[in-house]
Amino acid sequence: MDHTLGYLREILSNYVDGHNEGRQVYRKLMEGKFSSEGDFVRHLNYKEITFLNEILPKEINYAKEEQDEKRAYELNEVFELLF
Repeated sequence: MDHTLGYLREILSNYVDGHNEGRQVYRKLMEGKFSSEGDFVRHLNYKEITFLNEILPKEINYAKEEQDEKRAYELNEVFELLF
């Protein structure tokens, strides 16, 4: 799996309980055979994109606060593709 998608999978695992969209995106990521983050984003529907638009800024900021610049960069790669 692509490193960027690995980071995304890790944060999505925190959203599978109590978030239908989180569970749906996580399942799609785990079951799909995506070659890149761009490939993955192209397979998302509107609700899934909206969900990621809500959580990714928080997760990117958290990574920066923890001085995990690599994680922040990789998650930002996905965030930019959502537009």
